Amino acid sequence: MIEKISFTIFVVTIVLVSNSFVQNQKHSKPDFFLVSVWYSGGKARAPMLSTITPNSRAEWKRDLEQIKSLGFNTVRTWVEWAHCEPRPGEYHFENLKLLCELAQEVGLKVIIQMYVDSAPDWVGKKFPDGLFEAQSGDKVYSQAAPGFCTDHAGVREAVLNFYTETAKVAMKYPIFHGWDLWSEPHIVNWAYINYVPNVQFCFCPNTQARFRQWLKQKYQTLTGLNQAWYRNFESWDDVQPPRFGTILSYTDFIDWKNFIYEKLAGDLRMRYEAVRRADKTHVITSHAAVPSIFYSPNNGYGATDDFLMAEQVDFYGTSLYPKHNHPARHWELWKFMVAVDFSRSANIKNGGFYVGEMQAGKGTIGLQIGNPITPDDHRIWMWSAVARGAKAINIYAYYPMSSGYESGGYGLINLDGSITERARCAGQIARIIDEHKKLFLESNPVKAEIAIVYNPLAQMVGGEQRGGFDGHQNSLIGFYRFFAEHNVPVDFIHRKDLESGNISQYKLIIVPYPLMFSQKAADGLKDFVKQGGYAVAEARLAWNDERGFAAEVIPGMGLSEVFGVIETKVKMSEQVVMNVLDNSHPVMKNLSKGDPLKGAYFAESIEPLNNSHTQILASLDDDGTPCIVASKYGRGETVLIGSFLGLANHPVSDHNNNQFLLNLLDWAKIVRPFTTSHDGKIDTPVEVRLQENRDGYLLFIINHNETSEDIDIRLNVNRNVDFFLHKIIQNEVVMQKSENNLLNFNMNIATQGVQIIKIY
Repeated sequence: MIEKISFTIFVVTIVLVSNSFVQNQKHSKPDFFLVSVWYSGGKARAPMLSTITPNSRAEWKRDLEQIKSLGFNTVRTWVEWAHCEPRPGEYHFENLKLLCELAQEVGLKVIIQMYVDSAPDWVGKKFPDGLFEAQSGDKVYSQAAPGFCTDHAGVREAVLNFYTETAKVAMKYPIFHGWDLWSEPHIVNWAYINYVPNVQFCFCPNTQARFRQWLKQKYQTLTGLNQAWYRNFESWDDVQPPRFGTILSYTDFIDWKNFIYEKLAGDLRMRYEAVRRADKTHVITSHAAVPSIFYSPNNGYGATDDFLMAEQVDFYGTSLYPKHNHPARHWELWKFMVAVDFSRSANIKNGGFYVGEMQAGKGTIGLQIGNPITPDDHRIWMWSAVARGAKAINIYAYYPMSSGYESGGYGLINLDGSITERARCAGQIARIIDEHKKLFLESNPVKAEIAIVYNPLAQMVGGEQRGGFDGHQNSLIGFYRFFAEHNVPVDFIHRKDLESGNISQYKLIIVPYPLMFSQKAADGLKDFVKQGGYAVAEARLAWNDERGFAAEVIPGMGLSEVFGVIETKVKMSEQVVMNVLDNSHPVMKNLSKGDPLKGAYFAESIEPLNNSHTQILASLDDDGTPCIVASKYGRGETVLIGSFLGLANHPVSDHNNNQFLLNLLDWAKIVRPFTTSHDGKIDTPVEVRLQENRDGYLLFIINHNETSEDIDIRLNVNRNVDFFLHKIIQNEVVMQKSENNLLNFNMNIATQGVQIIKIY
């Protein structure tokens, strides 16, 4: 009984933490821009640790001196539970201590990556009921990975004690900089349970008990839960997570997936608190495998929400592996841009984000080998991350993987210790960042006036029977790409930002793929428009509420009044053609009557409400019914698109769609901080990013082409004076006078080259 009571207290605490987010957080402002390589002594791959020998001190110091000489200012080491606590309470931190001693001698800072997903065998023996369990009832017996479920009180206490004990050791070293508490969080890490079809985690008794506590907090009474789930539970002990879908309500599915999001955020927070028991000051971070825009809540191993995770630590971040392994899956430019901007957006309140892992060398998984990583790759990747507000870059790894299915891959240098050209290039960039760290730390991306709503609820429509289609990701990316490729600042915001009203900086909010919405988010959007904002939404807005119940009128939740329309019918079609009817509205500027716009998947016929504030702009090609309608509400304006225009604009964009999106800028009175001669030239992309600081601006120009490019830049300034343009990389200064509050200048950017200009 005592254990059960303590478990309940723990669960309620974690649930409250994940709902209140950052209110109790001890936040650390960045005071050091670390650029590190992953290295933990010797050639053992993470999370494994090398055996210390009489030669280790000399060998490790030689490696660290080489890392320092290349230009890096930090080494990212790791601590692994199975190695460091082989028996309960018996700690072996010899590797960490030696690494820290040598780093101090060499002059490198240290950041620690914590690994508890590989657990010592004694944990399973001591807590045999702490195994992960799939929805099938299959239990996962750890093979070092994936460890054990921290919803078990004994496992949790052992894990958190290990964090605290590690912190006690790290605090002794002046060169210690901070933490990464969890590499690529999932419920189950580093294990592939292929013997269970469509595997889902975790259904162990302890996680089920935690889920019940979450439900108690949400519904208060069993009667409330029964009404929501359409069930007849007689006791809370009867309640279990859904293991399959039915034809009835799928509110249980939605609750379970939202619980997983909040559980993982709570799990990260409890690790944060465990470290803070011993370490009150050092920076604490974590990082995702990929940003959550590329994930679905339906991921069986446990999907995270970057916005929720970022609230639990000082800085959250991501791994970046643009050439992970198979060449067919190498990232195109747009994917890198999305990944970094999404991570930045999730961390806006934190003042920056961390690149937890950046690919160092060619990717290898089994027999799959990616294309070589070049110095040009590192130049573009590193500066692109800094340009978007990264406050740390950690390159994975120094040596290639020495074992496992990634053997031979991901190394900055060669396994024999010889230096590569990419190592020299990355080190040179690290040295420039370190020399100007104050500038990069104090500069932040200019505030965007456009926001794209990230809403994981939209991925839950239909529950287990969702039909295999999920256009959420590509709908968001379709809008994002246009603005990014035109060098227009844009943020992703979370649905919860609409719910809280934390949207005052934006003039235009775009709601792609809005199939499931919350009433609070609808109220937030309504108030935004009423107060003078501009909003664009796609088909079937608020069709389902957060329970999975259909709206009586679509748009639902009172948004039909805001957008001035109701849905009359909807059809499915892979390609939807919407013909311009009225080009007098600003969003149809430079389009002719009859010009086609492209949509995808849904063709929604909408009917204007009976008022004088609506204007039919386009109709469906097949039956002529209205499908794009503009309206006015309060002091603001709206446009509803009866299809998924963003989805249709990715991965291949449409000329007319692009014109429509460009028109949104003038319609919403967006003030662009700068324009360039390469805006929208996706065949010869030159990326331009602008940051602000107290002295002026920091401009990044990144040429992604295999040819040099001339670019004209027109920067809005608030005065007509002589400006100094300091080229950071070349350390050259030129002077340029602004006219009519515009600073105009031309640059020639070398092949896959970068210019960074401090303007003051």
